[in-house]
Amino acid sequence: MGNTLSCHKCNRIVENVSETAVKVTCSYCVLTAVGIPKETIQKVSSGRPAGWHFMSEFVDKDGTVFHRGKEQPKLFGTLKPTKVVAKKRTKRRSKDEILLAREADKKAALKKAVQKQKDFINHKFGG
Repeated sequence: MGNTLSCHKCNRIVENVSETAVKVTCSYCVLTAVGIPKETIQKVSSGRPAGWHFMSEFVDKDGTVFHRGKEQPKLFGTLKPTKVVAKKRTKRRSKDEILLAREADKKAALKKAVQKQKDFINHKFGG
């Protein structure tokens, strides 16, 4: 299996060490050197829409008024809440759909050019 060596800092015995290892540091000494990792704190949603602080004027549901993200306590409750319309997301087209659309555009342009030539032959000039 593995060898046992003592930690070079605190002399605790560390098991399952490679046979080629010369020196070892135990997990306790590593934690004291590095520090105990802190849990990442997730952001709590404010309930306001994205980019509200960039709006020239935003009124929250409770009546709080903001101008460019700065609260205006004097205007509290004087305005109606801002209605934010969500942007409609466009569906990403597949390569086949893109090629079909390009082909349709080319076909329409060709049809238009042919009609233009027919009109020229028949003496129908734009108008």
